[in-house]
Amino acid sequence: MNITLSDFRFAVKPFPAKGERPRELTRTMPAHPLSYMELPYDPEYTLYNSRLTPEALNHMTDDEMYWAVRTGVIFRHTGELPIEISGPDAETLLNRVFTRSVSKVKPGRCSYQFACYHDGGMITDGVLLRLADDKFWMAQADGDLFSWYKAYAEGLDVKISDPNVWVSQIQGPRSLDLLEAILEEAMPEPFHYFDCAEVKIAGQTCWISRSGFTNELGWEIYLLPETDVSAIGDKIMEVGAAFDIKLTGTPVFRARRIEAGLLNAGSDFGAETTPFEAGLGAFVEFDDRDFVGRKALEAAAKSCRTWGMRVAGGVAQLGRVMTLNGQEVGRVCSSGFSPFQNCGVCIVRMDDPAQLPAQVVKVLCADGSTQNGELCTLPMYDADRLIPRGKLVDIPKNPMVVE
Repeated sequence: MNITLSDFRFAVKPFPAKGERPRELTRTMPAHPLSYMELPYDPEYTLYNSRLTPEALNHMTDDEMYWAVRTGVIFRHTGELPIEISGPDAETLLNRVFTRSVSKVKPGRCSYQFACYHDGGMITDGVLLRLADDKFWMAQADGDLFSWYKAYAEGLDVKISDPNVWVSQIQGPRSLDLLEAILEEAMPEPFHYFDCAEVKIAGQTCWISRSGFTNELGWEIYLLPETDVSAIGDKIMEVGAAFDIKLTGTPVFRARRIEAGLLNAGSDFGAETTPFEAGLGAFVEFDDRDFVGRKALEAAAKSCRTWGMRVAGGVAQLGRVMTLNGQEVGRVCSSGFSPFQNCGVCIVRMDDPAQLPAQVVKVLCADGSTQNGELCTLPMYDADRLIPRGKLVDIPKNPMVVE
């Protein structure tokens, strides 16, 4: 596909002000350097970390994207924002900011992390990569951690910077086969779940990690500013053609990450939610560190109020649309339709921690109907997360494919 950004005046949908040149608009809303791949598919973008990320592409339906990640391999360009924390005191700073010890994370490993306010409310989360003893990238979800790092860096020998690194995800049962096919050298050894490594693709240096936002087998690629990023992207697509690789947008993970219980910062948790209420208490470590929010979290209730929910007759609206005996009982935080389970799926936060899986509530759906919703544990299947670890090959049959 010989299309470059220069072939288009601009790639975003928002209306520029009168007399404003599109190039000025795109400069204030930076696009992924591989976004030229999306341009033939009439993309619609949303802002995520002040970066553009594709919300819609017209060459695949949401259901087709879902089945692509569950049965094959997909390529998605994200708005995740890696921030670099480096220097002799980098580990000390991160141990102040995160609820989970960073000292346990060895170079070449990743760790799921989040930060809290002083009152225990959550800011945002992400995947922390330890590139060296004194160098980390925190690939964060939407939110502001940069200022948080700066606020707690006083007196420390540490540098906080934006390395201008962009992230893409390659996910699905065939994703590691594709990785092996495009690497110039042998696969990193080891390359276990949540490992990271520096590699070369198409003659260009990049970092990869065994992570993703789908709970499928997969990896992510971290594209460096001083490299020929398009050479890497084109290589993935060229070799990926033999694997029937699909370029996708945000809908590829919406239902899948809900099923997997992967929470979205800003919708499934936020400043008014503690990690315990979000079901993330296992990632709070009351060790010998004095991290931000520790006192509040020690005193906080430890009950989980966040669950999955299946809705057999529709897709739930967002908001306080769940009732029991005529009374509101909680909030639908995220919702979508699962083609695999053939029902609506949700992440919900209940008002009362006594409302547990198997509880049935009434829920208002997007079509205006009211349906029964049943609370369930998360993940909704693959409870031990064996699929992303490569310990379970469970590829469902795609009913959209006619054999």
